[in-house]
Amino acid sequence: MAKGDNMLASGDTSEGLIIRLGTPADLDEVMKAAVAAVAEIGLVDPDPVRLLQDVWPALNQDRGLVGIICKQNGKAEGGVLLRVGKMWYSNQDVLEERVIFIPPEFRSAKGGRATRLCEFSKKAAEDLGIPLLIGVMSSVRTEAKVKMYERQFGKPTGAVFLYNATPLTRGS
Repeated sequence: MAKGDNMLASGDTSEGLIIRLGTPADLDEVMKAAVAAVAEIGLVDPDPVRLLQDVWPALNQDRGLVGIICKQNGKAEGGVLLRVGKMWYSNQDVLEERVIFIPPEFRSAKGGRATRLCEFSKKAAEDLGIPLLIGVMSSVRTEAKVKMYERQFGKPTGAVFLYNATPLTRGS
């Protein structure tokens, strides 16, 4: 990914929302959202140092990027963390969606923020010419999230199973 390349930013919608590339200046806001996203996943406690190891390079467009949905020059209303990596069994790159997170105050059935961020992720994968890998781990509204992803990407390939997880982490 070329530093400073805004090819992936997308323009206004009827709500005046844009998706812009995150920069190091967004670090505090992105880290706050990342901790909230991990807490919502509900599987294990977040480690800010490990989160920073994924977030900081992406904010610098170093084998990743962060897409931030917001009003022009406004507060972030959600985002997606994407990282370029390799599967454990291959030397070929894939684009991994680490998380799409929309803060609760910006969630609505008609808001379309998550859908727009999915479109952003697809465009990133297309522009890079590599597959996009996504998994849904959540303890909050999991079925609704899976349905949204199916509308965007089609039927899933595979599934994720949890064993020995506490009941609080086993959302529907």
